[in-house]
Amino acid sequence: MFDILLACLIGVICGAITGIIPGIHVNTVDAFIFASSTFLLESFSPAFLAVFLLSMSISHSMIDFLPSIFLGVPEEGTVLSILPGHYFILHGRGREAIRLVTIGGFGSLIVTVILLPLFVMCLPPLYGILKPYIYIILILAVVFMIIRLNGDTYSMAWSIFLFIFSGIMGWVMLNTPISSNVSLLTMFTGLFGVSTLIYSLSKNSMVPVQDILLGLKVNKKVIRGIIAGGIAGSILGFLPGMGPAQGSILAQELSGGGDMGNNREGFLVAMSGVNVSDALFSLMAIYLIGNPRSGIAVFIDRMIENFDVNYLLLFVFVSLTAVAISTFLCLKLGDMLIKHINRINYSKLSKLVITFMSVLVFFFALIEHTNLLYILLVYITSISLGLIPHYIGVNKSNLMGVLIVPAIIIYAGL
Repeated sequence: MFDILLACLIGVICGAITGIIPGIHVNTVDAFIFASSTFLLESFSPAFLAVFLLSMSISHSMIDFLPSIFLGVPEEGTVLSILPGHYFILHGRGREAIRLVTIGGFGSLIVTVILLPLFVMCLPPLYGILKPYIYIILILAVVFMIIRLNGDTYSMAWSIFLFIFSGIMGWVMLNTPISSNVSLLTMFTGLFGVSTLIYSLSKNSMVPVQDILLGLKVNKKVIRGIIAGGIAGSILGFLPGMGPAQGSILAQELSGGGDMGNNREGFLVAMSGVNVSDALFSLMAIYLIGNPRSGIAVFIDRMIENFDVNYLLLFVFVSLTAVAISTFLCLKLGDMLIKHINRINYSKLSKLVITFMSVLVFFFALIEHTNLLYILLVYITSISLGLIPHYIGVNKSNLMGVLIVPAIIIYAGL
């Protein structure tokens, strides 16, 4: 038990580090751990490494909202949090935003755990029935997303364009000899990270002074957002290719629907909940349907030979412990960031982060012996596609075609 708690604590701390540093994705660290597993297993048990990875994933999922809210550097899972998150920052309510995403992550994971018995009973037979039609479900989800997010023909046409072309890029990249880790890092950094920062620089973005937290009311909107995040995150763990960006659309409907501006609190809570509950449920999917639904779940599935109910219960316990510690860290780190953010030159910081993220892409490409000119071409293309939504005024979640299109093609047997 001591080893398990130690692995959990180390994982949470590492997840906090990867979450607070813009551009570092938790799957990158997971890949290094898995690649070194032969050596690590000589000193640590598979359960120790699995607990470490799960704890790191949950901690990262909560804390990576901080750079997305304050620095405008989203990852795939926080893209749609820009609008409500930045609204709070621009109105000096950064401390409130931190507490909303913290409540969302903690509460939604509790909801997922409570619903686990229902998932155990219903999901395996349901998956057997729906598996041949998953590509149809994905297509319907995409059509709903595009219609729901666009109010006119112009924006809908651009959304379709972005979805299709990002999907083509994703399909091409994932079918090259290039490591999937390098491919995804390159594409996501360009589509959702650097492009957002470049646009922010062009608008001379400033972070206003943040007020002290006068009080946070846990009202019906917040409670509904917690439940919505837990349910939406679990659904994401069931559907391949659907990331938290799409889960946020579902969470928006479940947390109140309508105009996001009328329910910013509930939406922000739900978004955080989607990320955290998805981190756990994608691992539960190994036991429920025998199919891991995330990078970390794939690594854990390969390390553990017999994923039985004992491991399931262990990971539920670890998740609850990790999210409790992460809640404390998220609040402390967020308040520290608010305290010092006004002392930082935002323009210089953004340029530094752009440089850091770009160096990171080419560093991992170099390690994997990838053609750097080809990676440069993909990187520039990703940034270009990522800039279009900012200037056209459409939602960046359309760029998730980079993963959904390949999933549709594979499940359709094309």
